[in-house]
Amino acid sequence: MSSYVLDASVAAKWFLPPAGETLVPQSLSILQDYASGRTELLVPDLFWAEFGNILWKAVRAGRMSRASAEEAIATLARQSLSTSPSLLVLVDAFGVAATFQRSVYDCTYIALAVATGRRLLTADERLANALASRFPICWLGSVQTGAS
Repeated sequence: MSSYVLDASVAAKWFLPPAGETLVPQSLSILQDYASGRTELLVPDLFWAEFGNILWKAVRAGRMSRASAEEAIATLARQSLSTSPSLLVLVDAFGVAATFQRSVYDCTYIALAVATGRRLLTADERLANALASRFPICWLGSVQTGAS
């Protein structure tokens, strides 16, 4: 069974309009694997605010309606993703951020992955390229559709 710390950038692809959105088949494959019990997903509590912010930006840009965004939030909340308090890894996240000049937000996901022995699954290719050689980071584009 695959086990990931899930970045909000991946979950957002489940709900954003697919036009112009990359890596949608790979993201949907992860969702299908999670729904069928083949993949475990864990998120830091900041995931929820970050997910909401991604949808808010999409609404502001006219990519989706406010009602669609609110429904996406409610739908994802019903998925019952395991959620971990960010405070538990904040010191480690800050250390990674300070060392590698990345945001504490991104590094919270990385620190949670390290602390739990999971890989961070992200659609952020720049983050993956910068830090995957040092931390357990899997870029969504490297995930085979239909398998995780």
